[in-house]
Amino acid sequence: MRIVIAGAGNVGRSIARELIVNGHQVLLIDRDPKAIKPNSVPQAEWLHADACELDTLQEARLDTCDVCIAATGDDKANLVHSLLAKTEFGVPRTVGRVNHPGNEWMFDEVWGVDVAVSTPRLMSALVEEAVSVGDLVRIFTFGKGSTNLVEMTLPGESPRVGEMLRAITFPGDAILVAIIRDGRAVAPHPDGALEGGDELLFVVSTEHEAELSQLLAPRDDQG
Repeated sequence: MRIVIAGAGNVGRSIARELIVNGHQVLLIDRDPKAIKPNSVPQAEWLHADACELDTLQEARLDTCDVCIAATGDDKANLVHSLLAKTEFGVPRTVGRVNHPGNEWMFDEVWGVDVAVSTPRLMSALVEEAVSVGDLVRIFTFGKGSTNLVEMTLPGESPRVGEMLRAITFPGDAILVAIIRDGRAVAPHPDGALEGGDELLFVVSTEHEAELSQLLAPRDDQG
């Protein structure tokens, strides 16, 4: 895929490196000359310009882009870039970085944002994941905030351990999208069984998160 990243700071460069390793073409845009460091990500294209200007985005050929990531440290700039990418260039997928939690409500399809990533939330989620097992951790929020990507490390005492996936009815619209086991991603299969310590990734609406957590919790923790 061809991916444009607005913001070539530490966050933008880190995302670019990971995407390039995964085989994607990346263009980094930043108006700050100090942020233009081609040697830091030599496989990427670089553009010294304002990612909120139409002329810049035309030069960046956003109409040929599959994904735009607004990763600057300025929420206003991230919103403007996402809106222009979606409305003026029809970019299929936009991701917006939320720097201040109080602004998160604005990062929705009205501003052209398909996926909002709250940096503080993501950081706290990673901390929680490192110190706890059995807690449902919200990682991403899609759209207007009614559907989330959540993670839970399955406790060894959960009654779901050893059960075949075909025998488990997840609540509401919850969908198990991936299992991380021994550091490797495993595609969910109806005849596959869950194991204690599995990291389970679900897409689920906010209203069904509590039920999902209860379903996977140890028996003593179930109401």
